[in-house]
Amino acid sequence: MSLPVIVLYSRNYELLSQLPTRLEGLCSLIMCDSVDDARELCPRYKPDTFVADVRHVQNGGGAEEKLLSDVTRSLPKSEVILITSPECPASLRAKRSEDHFQHIPDFQKVEDLVQMLLISDADFDTKEYPELHDEPAPVAPVAPEVRERIDPALVHDKSAVVLTGLTRQFETNSTQLKQMLAELEIAARHNVTILLIGETGSGKTFLSKLIHEISPRREAPFLHVACGALPAELIESEMFGHAKGAFTSAHVEKEGKFVAAGQGTILLDEIDVLGPEQQVKLLRVIETGEFEAVGSNRTLRSQARLVVASNLNLQPLVEQGRFRPDLYYRLNMLKFEIPPLRQRKADIIPLARKFVKQMAEKHHIEITHIEDELLMSLLSYPWPGNVRELENVIQRAVIYCTEGILRTKHLPSHVINGEVGPSNDPSVSMPSTQSRLSSLNEQVALTEREIIEQVLVRNNQSRTNTAKELGISRVTLYNKMKKYGMTK
Repeated sequence: MSLPVIVLYSRNYELLSQLPTRLEGLCSLIMCDSVDDARELCPRYKPDTFVADVRHVQNGGGAEEKLLSDVTRSLPKSEVILITSPECPASLRAKRSEDHFQHIPDFQKVEDLVQMLLISDADFDTKEYPELHDEPAPVAPVAPEVRERIDPALVHDKSAVVLTGLTRQFETNSTQLKQMLAELEIAARHNVTILLIGETGSGKTFLSKLIHEISPRREAPFLHVACGALPAELIESEMFGHAKGAFTSAHVEKEGKFVAAGQGTILLDEIDVLGPEQQVKLLRVIETGEFEAVGSNRTLRSQARLVVASNLNLQPLVEQGRFRPDLYYRLNMLKFEIPPLRQRKADIIPLARKFVKQMAEKHHIEITHIEDELLMSLLSYPWPGNVRELENVIQRAVIYCTEGILRTKHLPSHVINGEVGPSNDPSVSMPSTQSRLSSLNEQVALTEREIIEQVLVRNNQSRTNTAKELGISRVTLYNKMKKYGMTK
């Protein structure tokens, strides 16, 4: 039996980011945030249900009215659901009374919308089926415009999510990061400033380039400004440029990054080092696009998209008077926090294997096997340097491997001995040798149990919803819970 097809039109990022997770495996969901896209997608997919969120329309809602008329005329068998609010035009609110429209008030939660879209099945908590053979969870068809960003080898691997750009991809098994990637992909397609917060080495620069590559600006330049590596007096010149003679060493006019980027993307890294005057000028660029080069009175206009990053949480800096509140609230609107690697244990082994392959090819070294003890050491270490540290450790191990088998002895001594370096998180510590688990399987089992417990809590102990979020069948979930002593 094929899954029902739902096309959703909305300008609400929260709705667009939450529904894919809630409806995964239950339907084929195609989302869009423009009337033109909705007009193209409806005849192509002929949905069972078309959902139109008309709470935030432009120019009086005329385009949405025309869209609804076209859909009801061309797809008479499709159900049409309107999400309205008192603020939307009266002509759109009036359609609620027409026979072929169902209506959802704007205060309704996403969960309620899901219940209206699909009739939920009985919760697995009320029954237990240990005698049943395991069966795979249903996989929703992937829309063509989304499929191009998913690694084909992982389309049927429900444990990983892969976001792919032109030259790079970001893969994760972490439930927390899966949600973040879904939201980030939506934000990347729009002309909005994005804030990335994460410890050193967690992948901020990598994600910034990926944001650029999946955005409509992918053909334009991507420029990186490492604010923390520049003297305070040169940061402004690097961003905005300077006129000839603006300061002692300004012998020629210089074009700043905001001009050089054109319609591309600029990453401003370590944004927390900017001084008060630079913060004011940055806020002006974000809000109006306008700026002046150092020593010039001519106003220029930036067409670039900004991604700003910091390894510090900005809120304490605001409280300390080191960061402007107005800039903080402007940036905080689309903030994405990248969790440190020690909180993403499910990603450590896949990343390690990926780096082994890359480094073996780079250094022309044949690796035929990786010992379980080495992988267990990687899982035990808290990685204060995050993904960058893991990559460097794997490179060192590969170049010292001469017999084709990666062993624990190839790791640097500080990883083996648990000598943890400096970290932003003072709670980072290495477990004692006695407390380490005796086998890789026990480490993996502990991580899997922790993930299941977290998702159960998030879904109010509902096994049905937990299985859907994890991408496994309910029987598989039951068997794993039974294995780890989690059933009553």
